[in-house]
Amino acid sequence: MDDDERDAIIRRFRAVVNMDEADLASWLETAPSRAVGWPRDRPSGVESVGHASGRRILDILGKPEAALSEDDYRHMRKVAGYVARHLKQRPRGDVTNTRWRWSLMNWGHDPIR
Repeated sequence: MDDDERDAIIRRFRAVVNMDEADLASWLETAPSRAVGWPRDRPSGVESVGHASGRRILDILGKPEAALSEDDYRHMRKVAGYVARHLKQRPRGDVTNTRWRWSLMNWGHDPIR
């Protein structure tokens, strides 16, 4: 991966992750955060993919750019792609207390900001 590609990934990631570290960390501690995501029929206590992604995003946000690994860049690309796809599925009406919003928030994006 060259520097231009890394820069593009960082720009996309920053454009979609609109929750700061403190907000995301607080959100990930809530019951709605733990209640949404795939796999829906997971056994009790098993973390969803989105919730794990949120923890990973916190790790990435806490690093200087020079310390980001290739795996971090792959995850940042995954986050940007997920958020873009999920935003296209916006339900009608008020989304404040919806699983759709909560899922996006696990990925660092609050659609009502």
